[in-house]
Amino acid sequence: MSYEQNFLFSLLLTLIVEIPAAVILIKYFFKDKEIKISKIVFTGFIASTLTLPYFWLILPIYISNRGLYIFIGEASIILIEAIIYNQFLKSKLPKAFVVSLIANIASILLGLTIQ
Repeated sequence: MSYEQNFLFSLLLTLIVEIPAAVILIKYFFKDKEIKISKIVFTGFIASTLTLPYFWLILPIYISNRGLYIFIGEASIILIEAIIYNQFLKSKLPKAFVVSLIANIASILLGLTIQ
């Protein structure tokens, strides 16, 4: 597969994993009844589609060390997505951070399993 095909496959997997994870965490773990599922899905879609291109297409230009690239990239994504969840869903930042962290860990683990 080409790099672009790998990117699109990764984006699809990220959306398939992170959006349901966010819904489950917000609705069932944190028991937030006020936020509509459709709003969580929309926010998860926005968060992933904004951050994944940065990780795949921009960051590799500036960081050549693979370990550093993954560490900085994933840490940045978790923080940025937490801010997106915080702003779009009006949830407290610690809760948004937990949602982002767990959703991204699930996505990373699936990606490592598939590779």
